[in-house]
Amino acid sequence: MNADLIIRNGHVLTMDEAQPVAEAIAIAGNTILAVGRDAEVRALIGSKTRDIDAAGGTVLPGFIESHMHLFTGAAELDHLNLEDVSGFPALRDAVAAHAAAHPGDGLMVAEQANYIILGERQPVTRQHLDRIVADRPFMMFAYDHHTAWANSLALEQAGILKGRELGPGSEIVMGSDGLATGELREFEAFGPVRGLSPYGSRARLGLMTGGEPEPPPTPTEFAHDLKVIGRGLAHCARHGITSIHNMDGNFYTLELLEELEHRGELTARARVPFHFVTTMGLPDLETASAMAARYRSEKLASGFVKLFVDGVVESSTAVLMEDYASRPGWRGEPLFTAERFAAIAIEADACGLQIAVHAIGDGAVRLVLDGYAAARAANGARDSRHRVEHVELIQPGDIPRFREMGVIASMQPPHAPGCQSFPLEPYLSMIGRERWPQAFAWNELRAAGTRLVFASDWPVSDINPMRSIKSAMTRKPWAPDLADQRQTLEQALAAYTRDAAFAEFMEHRKGQLRQGFLADLVVLSGDLAATPPEDFGSIRPSFTICDGRVVFEAS
Repeated sequence: MNADLIIRNGHVLTMDEAQPVAEAIAIAGNTILAVGRDAEVRALIGSKTRDIDAAGGTVLPGFIESHMHLFTGAAELDHLNLEDVSGFPALRDAVAAHAAAHPGDGLMVAEQANYIILGERQPVTRQHLDRIVADRPFMMFAYDHHTAWANSLALEQAGILKGRELGPGSEIVMGSDGLATGELREFEAFGPVRGLSPYGSRARLGLMTGGEPEPPPTPTEFAHDLKVIGRGLAHCARHGITSIHNMDGNFYTLELLEELEHRGELTARARVPFHFVTTMGLPDLETASAMAARYRSEKLASGFVKLFVDGVVESSTAVLMEDYASRPGWRGEPLFTAERFAAIAIEADACGLQIAVHAIGDGAVRLVLDGYAAARAANGARDSRHRVEHVELIQPGDIPRFREMGVIASMQPPHAPGCQSFPLEPYLSMIGRERWPQAFAWNELRAAGTRLVFASDWPVSDINPMRSIKSAMTRKPWAPDLADQRQTLEQALAAYTRDAAFAEFMEHRKGQLRQGFLADLVVLSGDLAATPPEDFGSIRPSFTICDGRVVFEAS
């Protein structure tokens, strides 16, 4: 049998423990035909075989992005990025330049703002933003997407300048004058401002509200949403990503991806959950089961439920076991009580659904693990592979429970303070010095036998896996007495390939370069083994191949 495509002259890291390295790969259709020596693969060349020269770069299984928000990330590609902006003059100039390039009177949005963008002792207020732009609604999001700041006009047009009653976990911060300060914590608080954009809060479709869009999308909105998701998938392909675990979703998200698949434009395999929010009840899980039954192919699948049980440390909405060091008497408020979450976990588990839960504080992680234990006690032990997303803080006694119950720790290396663009403050001061050893405890979890998967949480962090792997391999301890949490190259790559495939029950089909596995792979522009991890940011995909098809090729 002749190959449709071969890749040679590269350093092939297969992630297959039985054959860790190879010289070349042959692909036929959407399947890996052979992995081995160059001469063996060359023997499979036919008259129509495409021959790809890897030019000495590393060849890997395609990256699996295990935690991301496709629609949101794609919608934000046109927004102002404030990642490297610090100080009022720089913020003013950046916003002014963006406004000039994007004229109009509609909502202007910026992303990736630092919590201390104006200085450690200078909280952002609507008055600051009014001095920058007063005649157009403006909102900027913190890098974690859990806090936003809006100017007076945006607050007024959204009807929240004088505040509004919200559910647990969200807050419109109010000033002594009885008006909103401009700081909006969590989705319910900043959702009304998001609604000022031309497509309302569709940029967070499925993330904020769960359920299906109401009213149903018009043909124009469907076409718009299809274009947004397609653009997001193209962005993934440029970064070597061949599979995504979306962390928000509904039937509509799957229908958009299904339409792209029918058009031959689905450039990555996608798993989409049923997003369960606080306003739902147990009968809503029937929709999750219906999504799982309808979408279960190797290209497009559901089969899991996503929930949030807390927020983030920086906005004091993460749930801690003890008080915040920076806010005595406050530990955060869970979005679900322990009893209610356990009931949801029991029901979802009984339906055979995987569960993935955003839990950042150690109190939230404890609540989720207790819920998983309740499901196990009620339904019996099974290979559920339930997940905890983020696990930023964890009590030492909870670490062994991951292995005991087969729970996966889904973590994001760029989120550790000091990595990538995430600053040390205010995070470290907010959790307090005594909790530093319990934060982002990658190696403690590994040592206890926990399976880790890595991701970016795009658009919270840059989607580029090379930047994430660099963060995992170069993280510095915050104090001399803290444990070294750095990952080896093999560990970091496995968390983006082989172990990520395990997390979605696909370890028998992808995540490794093996004969008979799906032909998902990436050819990088450099040799990872010969490059210091500090320089990984300069390495880019030369080719991304998904399902045997080249979906990205560097010019």
